[in-house]
Amino acid sequence: MPMLAEVIDAVIGIDTHRDSHEVEIADVAGRPIRAMRIGNDSAGFTQLLAAITDLGPGLRVVASVEGSRSYGVGLARALSAAGVQVIECEQPSRAQRRGKGKSDAIDAHLAVLAALRLDADQLAAPRADGDREALRILLVARQEIAVMRTAQTNRLRALLLAGDDTDRQAARGSLTQRSLAALAERELPAHATREQVVRQAEIRRLALALAQAERELKENRAQLLAIVDDIAPGLTSRYGVGPVSAAQAIVSFSHPGRCRNEAAFAALSGTNPIPASSGKTIRHRLNHGGDRALNRAIHAIALTRIRNCPRTRAYIDRRTAEGKTPREIRRCLKRYIARELYRALNAAMTA
Repeated sequence: MPMLAEVIDAVIGIDTHRDSHEVEIADVAGRPIRAMRIGNDSAGFTQLLAAITDLGPGLRVVASVEGSRSYGVGLARALSAAGVQVIECEQPSRAQRRGKGKSDAIDAHLAVLAALRLDADQLAAPRADGDREALRILLVARQEIAVMRTAQTNRLRALLLAGDDTDRQAARGSLTQRSLAALAERELPAHATREQVVRQAEIRRLALALAQAERELKENRAQLLAIVDDIAPGLTSRYGVGPVSAAQAIVSFSHPGRCRNEAAFAALSGTNPIPASSGKTIRHRLNHGGDRALNRAIHAIALTRIRNCPRTRAYIDRRTAEGKTPREIRRCLKRYIARELYRALNAAMTA
């Protein structure tokens, strides 16, 4: 398995920031050839591409970009469009910084060194744009709406619990669209106090906001489903896989080739087994790292199957008879789900 340093001629380490990027161009031995600072704009991108051209024609160059999907997203797109291979670079750990200090130039050099130590066939490609980015935007919006809805629901129930018996009964019940509309439209008594007026105004505001949030979540779900069906037809027909969990799986998977195999996808999702044996106890546990959003999506799929899927219930009974604990059984289920998602996405998106 060749190292990256064996198949390229130069590597570019880039430490990205909001306004500017620190760049170091080095040879395959990690020796700096040129250092520069460019702006985070089209002029800066052109400046870097000109510096790459000055290296000589036909050179094999790889750019190691820290923050390729945040501050460096524009630069990563420009480099990819120009035919320069871009790889993701992890932020340096404290151990890597020990004895070196902290500066933009040091971080750019560490990006160079991190790239040169990689295997040539195991490079972390940046995540894709297009429909995948549209899904990511919708998921971020959904998370924001859901968090706000939870806070507003708690606030509304608190206000209702401080009211009369009718309000307290409403606080204990479900806040459906009909009950929210009734709360927003109810009228105050003729001689209402200032406290009652303010309380009802706030109840009305929260009820309308919650009704609007529910409509936005339904619209968001419909948009997710439409894009998921275009990217990976049939994915949501699998048991327990809804539009939200399917969208998160696509966002994390990104494109064929980002995860070299299903084991890498399992590690990304935090569902790969980690040895946790001691003495006579032989067991495994789940990986606590990886993409936690993807892990939550797989956990939701597993819970749905545990509750309702006859095939999954039969599997649980069989593994329980073998002496497995519920936690160990969930670990196995999540690993199977990760394998199923990887194969389905790889087949659908490759086709």
